[in-house]
Amino acid sequence: MKSVVESLSPTRVRIIIDVDFKDLEPHVTVAYDTLAHQVSIPGFRKGKVPRQLIDQRFGRGTVLNEAINNGLPDFYSKAAREHDVLAVGRPSIDIKELKDNEVVKFEVEVDIRPEVTLPDFSSIELSVDDVVVNDKDVDEQIEVLRTRFGTLTTVEKDATSGDFVTIDLVAKLDGKEVEGGTANGISYEVGSNRMIDGLDAALEGMKVEDSKTFNTQLVGMKEGDTGEVTVTLKAVKKRELPELNDEFAKLASEFETLDELKKDARERLERLKAMEQGTQARDKLLTHLLDTVEVLVPEQLVKDEVQDRLERENRLEDETHRTEVTDEITRSIRADFLLDSIVKSEEVQVTEAELTEYLIRTAARYGMSPDQFAKQISEGGQIAALMAEVARTKGLAVVLERVKIKDASGRQVDLSKLAPKPAAEVASE
Repeated sequence: MKSVVESLSPTRVRIIIDVDFKDLEPHVTVAYDTLAHQVSIPGFRKGKVPRQLIDQRFGRGTVLNEAINNGLPDFYSKAAREHDVLAVGRPSIDIKELKDNEVVKFEVEVDIRPEVTLPDFSSIELSVDDVVVNDKDVDEQIEVLRTRFGTLTTVEKDATSGDFVTIDLVAKLDGKEVEGGTANGISYEVGSNRMIDGLDAALEGMKVEDSKTFNTQLVGMKEGDTGEVTVTLKAVKKRELPELNDEFAKLASEFETLDELKKDARERLERLKAMEQGTQARDKLLTHLLDTVEVLVPEQLVKDEVQDRLERENRLEDETHRTEVTDEITRSIRADFLLDSIVKSEEVQVTEAELTEYLIRTAARYGMSPDQFAKQISEGGQIAALMAEVARTKGLAVVLERVKIKDASGRQVDLSKLAPKPAAEVASE
């Protein structure tokens, strides 16, 4: 097999491939075997039909077409590897010449990853927010903790915002109860707007054992369509909070005094703010690179991904949405190409420990166990994509260490705070 690569643009190439027939012969054999299992001829077992009879029944051209369709991906992949063509998107294949028992010539046009010229990262200067924790922030943290140790007491009153209530719900559509639309004994905080649109307004001022019906959009309904929800108030409760004193500190923590608890809360917030500061630096670096580094994107690749997305969303006719999706996908592809160039330039390697750590963190975000998440991505064929994501994150962190980062007050930022905790520690949280 011989192959030549022609550049059509910075993001597209043509691969011209000449295949000697002896290289196609194994695929011809497979084609005959495939067709032999598709035909029944008296006197021959299925799969044992001679080639000459298959030629008579299907024609030699059919055999060659089957062989070429089977063989082209292998020949194309081999040529791409030989010429270090980093193909993306769907290739376009055109057979130029076919001479039986002699040669097959075909051309492949495909989009490629562009060459990206990376900047001198040590010359980049970025500014991030100061780490500021005030008394109000600390008080809010203590109040959250205090709320966790509060108790609910039933009271005789009408429901108002801030009350905790026990309610029954019944959802109907066109007068018929929705399947699974009944729920009894639900605990809910009036005014939190955490359940159904219109529920808070209905509960406001209700008396125990009263019922109200309101219209709202139910889960699974189209935008603008509404169903009926009837809410019955069963009980009103008030949350009683413990006093803020040393006894509360002993109850809610390992500390002996309220001052010690507040000091610990301040230190925790400062560590969190420092982590947020590091994350901000990373995000600002990526934005800076996307704004200043030329990263060409294959037009056809964008069109194909936009079309796939709009088909899945059933919004092919929405031109405004198409423009938004095009911009979003273009930026996403540019970011991937840019980060992959950093990975290649920095020779980033992903260790098993780093992959495991990423799995644990991502599984936690989806509320899954690491084993469940790992099984899901494995069955979905997403291992390579996951590895690429970990490598990109690591690559950006590597070059970020060379960037000059200062806070708004001009102080140098310690990027070591961006380093993630060990996987075992994350798993124990």
